[in-house]
Amino acid sequence: MSKKRGYLMRLYRVILPVSNIEKAARFYEGLFGVHGTRVSPGRHYFDCEGTILACYDAGADGDESEERPNPDHLYFAVDDLEQVYRLARNVGASLPEEEVPDVGVLGKIAKRPWGERSFYAVDPFGNKLCFVDQRSVFTGG
Repeated sequence: MSKKRGYLMRLYRVILPVSNIEKAARFYEGLFGVHGTRVSPGRHYFDCEGTILACYDAGADGDESEERPNPDHLYFAVDDLEQVYRLARNVGASLPEEEVPDVGVLGKIAKRPWGERSFYAVDPFGNKLCFVDQRSVFTGG
């Protein structure tokens, strides 16, 4: 029996609100190890293996908008979790010390109950991030 597929779609861009595009570009350049591309005065794009992370500073683009952090985590699969952890610390990401029962300390590398090795962080603008060891990514299957 074959599965019926819907329309072919892929996620190609995620907007990440920031209040200072220069600071955001430096932060994510240090974290990702790539320069990205300034596409407007208030937008700096990073290619994350086919999905663009778009840092967006509305004020720098002349738009009226209140920058509020994304309400939930953005998840990144990474090849070297320990290296990304060091980079996150070096660029000034906040690493939550909160311990969640049965999950562990969020800001430390740990194997989570669902099998992923990960750590959680917060960028300078309050956006929540999670970095997951590529070998342990759980996609619900």
